[in-house]
Amino acid sequence: MIAVFYTLHAAINIYWYIVIGAAIFSWLYAFNVVNSRNQLVDSIGNMLYRLTEPALRPIRRVLPDLGGIDISPIILLLALTFISVFLDTTVQPMFGIGSM
Repeated sequence: MIAVFYTLHAAINIYWYIVIGAAIFSWLYAFNVVNSRNQLVDSIGNMLYRLTEPALRPIRRVLPDLGGIDISPIILLLALTFISVFLDTTVQPMFGIGSM
């Protein structure tokens, strides 16, 4: 059971950084800092989009239009942090697992 919690925490932490990377990449892309015609840049952007869009799309549907400002990554990061804290404070003590 401990391995499941460590794996879940690792997955949440990795995904947290992927969401931050996707947000930073979208800013770089929007302000023309990166060359979108470069195949490597396009591959990285496509990978980040495919990894984050399934989680961001439902959040975007619920949020109101804020005039071009997308706060869905912030909401997703808050949700991931909430899940991580919930696992640490509620689920782990129920199974008698020490803190990480």
